[in-house]
Amino acid sequence: MNSQLVSRNITVNGHRTSIRLEKASWAGLDEICTLEDLSVHELCSLIDVRRTGSSRTSSVRSFIVTYFRMAAAENGFNKSGQTKAVFSQLEAVGN
Repeated sequence: MNSQLVSRNITVNGHRTSIRLEKASWAGLDEICTLEDLSVHELCSLIDVRRTGSSRTSSVRSFIVTYFRMAAAENGFNKSGQTKAVFSQLEAVGN
């Protein structure tokens, strides 16, 4: 798996900045934005307002993981035997 970081420019609470995430993290963030009808800028601004003590990038990663963990638990994905499916998805996005 290639864990190369990808930088993207975003606007967070009116300020232009950039964050570096793995391809799979960007894919997850983009998917969340589509599901929640938010732009990446809007979602990152919402995350940034609530972050305490950690970096912006770390807060975004934590949000992505927490979002999908909650979705998995609600949809019964939280059972064993899913590892192969996860690796297949990671390979599909180039991570």
